[in-house]
Amino acid sequence: MQTYNAMMRDLQAQRYFPIYYLMGEESYYIDKVADYIEHNVLTEEEQGFNQTVVFGADITMEELLSMAKRYPMMAERQVIIVREAQGIKNTDALEAYIAHPMPSTLLVFCHKNGSLDKRKRLTSLLEKNDSVAMLESKKVKEQELPGFIIFYLQEDSIAIDNKTAGIIADAIGSDLNRLTSELDKLKIGLDGDNRRVTPELVEEKIGVNKDFNAFELRDAIISKNVFKANQIADYFDKNPKAGSVYSILPLLFQYFAMLMQAHYSPVKDARGIGEWLGISSWMARNYYDGLRNYSAGKTLQIIHKLREIDAKSKGLDNPNTPAGELMKELLFFILH
Repeated sequence: MQTYNAMMRDLQAQRYFPIYYLMGEESYYIDKVADYIEHNVLTEEEQGFNQTVVFGADITMEELLSMAKRYPMMAERQVIIVREAQGIKNTDALEAYIAHPMPSTLLVFCHKNGSLDKRKRLTSLLEKNDSVAMLESKKVKEQELPGFIIFYLQEDSIAIDNKTAGIIADAIGSDLNRLTSELDKLKIGLDGDNRRVTPELVEEKIGVNKDFNAFELRDAIISKNVFKANQIADYFDKNPKAGSVYSILPLLFQYFAMLMQAHYSPVKDARGIGEWLGISSWMARNYYDGLRNYSAGKTLQIIHKLREIDAKSKGLDNPNTPAGELMKELLFFILH
């Protein structure tokens, strides 16, 4: 199983495999690899006779493999891309082809919304064959989104700080296709000299208020700024699309769970906490500040309260308390 970056390095170096099996819940990386193959392996002249794109629901495996066994016309290789490959009903015939694939064919399977059953013989054959390049594209975890945003922008020499990346991640969510589309809008908004994404630009292009968002609320809670925390909560209550208890709960749970670990750090300065938690000293400052404002006992109580509010937000033991009231209940418990 290859990583996305390793697979792209091979493709860019023109190290090709007869079979590509791209699968997983996250379609973004599947599309990126398939699109690169579609637009870069063959020249425009070669594509007319030697490139085919089909959909899994419209073809049988036997028909597909018959195409794969053909020789290319006036080219070194042919490319066959199977979109929505999970729609192919019978994959048994692929087992024999894996053992002896056509070396001049790139057969690309784009299997979305899931992965092959690892207990099946086909999966084992694909994984063990040197003629096959496999990619499992997993959903990016919420806590990994800011890092993804920073790396995506850095590829175009655009800077962004962790907090601003977090604001974007919280506003857009984990749909990478939508997220990268919004980031591309930000790129267009930058002039030639200023290659930095600021909260002001995010507010202008994406519509996220730079002063009233989930990360500003988290920071107000960390510093025990009661006035600002309640000010943001009131803003959320009047502007539900800007934020709510549903968006702040995962962010706060992640923070206080890490803060609980920070209480056990043998060295309680930013550097020591960072090394203990496996994060940068810059990020560790939030936990250094949290240690001064929340004891280990209070931190544990907050984690229990977060779980209680999460259950209530889903209707458990709470038939009709609105989200705004749950937010106020949570903030009062944390800040007092």
